[in-house]
Amino acid sequence: MKKEITYECSLCHKIYSEDEVQYTCPLDGGNLMVILDYAAIRSNFTPEDVLAGTETSLWRYLPLLPVNDPGGNGTPLRAAGWTPLFSPPALKAKLGLEWLWLKDESRNPTASFKDRASAIVVARAREIGAEVIVTASTGNAGAALAGMAAAVGQKAVIFAPRTAPPAKVAQLLVYGAKVILVDGSYDEAFDLSVKAAQEFGWYSRNTGYNPFTAEGKKTGAFEIWEAQQKGIINYPLTNSKLSIFVSVGDGNIITGLHKGFKDLVALGWMKEVPAMYGVQSEGSAAVANAFLSGTEKVEPVAARTIADSISVDLPRDGIQAVRAAAETGGSYLLVSDTEIIKAIAELGLAGIFAEPAGAAAYAGLKKAVAEGLIIPEDPVVVFNTGSGLKDINAAMQAVMEAPIIEPTLDAVKRVIK
Repeated sequence: MKKEITYECSLCHKIYSEDEVQYTCPLDGGNLMVILDYAAIRSNFTPEDVLAGTETSLWRYLPLLPVNDPGGNGTPLRAAGWTPLFSPPALKAKLGLEWLWLKDESRNPTASFKDRASAIVVARAREIGAEVIVTASTGNAGAALAGMAAAVGQKAVIFAPRTAPPAKVAQLLVYGAKVILVDGSYDEAFDLSVKAAQEFGWYSRNTGYNPFTAEGKKTGAFEIWEAQQKGIINYPLTNSKLSIFVSVGDGNIITGLHKGFKDLVALGWMKEVPAMYGVQSEGSAAVANAFLSGTEKVEPVAARTIADSISVDLPRDGIQAVRAAAETGGSYLLVSDTEIIKAIAELGLAGIFAEPAGAAAYAGLKKAVAEGLIIPEDPVVVFNTGSGLKDINAAMQAVMEAPIIEPTLDAVKRVIK
């Protein structure tokens, strides 16, 4: 049965029917948000219906998604989401936080948060009969699309800047996508992919352009809510409300998480949206610059950071990313590449291998604690958005190289002193 949805423009707030528009507002180019039929959901489902589900993926939230079941049973498409929450004692002690959880998105099928968006977009593409899906990516979004598409035999085309980490490009190729490396920035690859979609009739997955990407990313919020309902995230009610820390590039992840929590509040299943804290690299700070200057006007920057996944000149979901923090009592923090590298090492000692963008969120939490934005009694969830295996060169900057020795016990004794 077809689900009834509408779209709302994030700028002019005009409402569109599903048949009127596909990507952005034709009046002002504003990003669209999917509006569910909340009354119908409340009439047909209860929180208990969702909590009792046996599906161990984001598809357990199918009643709250704008797509129908895409099939693909027995494939990685059915494995996106439902990632673990950890509460590492070493990190809690180091930061002086009693109520700290880390959600490890590296456990997704292609090892990043982006699998959530790509799973939903692939489902949407199958509903509308799209032959080819295209996206621009520095690696993770492309790998997610390539993997999810390969799982169900969907054709995918990926535009990536030639500077994308080799491990990420390898993923794209192994999954069988048509990979086109662009001698330019991510933003140039983005613009080119949109032109190609228009020229060849491809379905665009692009972040902050296709409204269904946020619908996939909002499932991370649903999992935080469910963990609260089941007592996995549990803290005294006298404490401050929950705070969420996540790295920000294009802005679509923090926007999606914000949307997910707002959906739950609109349904009456949650009382308030957690405080959203966005973390950006000092070298790619367009969203943070806008927030910290008290405006929604996001100006482009010349992005330069080790965290390629959040290296963006002009964030495509910047306005809504600013609002995610502004409307929830959160904030934005800036971290240096040096702080990101140190965060990779600290997370590693807690058994979590994060790529630079994922480690940036933890680095941001460290800064928030140092600045008093977060106090010891505050409950906090940090998202690691991707695996360190995505960028080995960055990981090696966080550690000392292993010694090379001759195969003798004396050599071992020299090394271990």
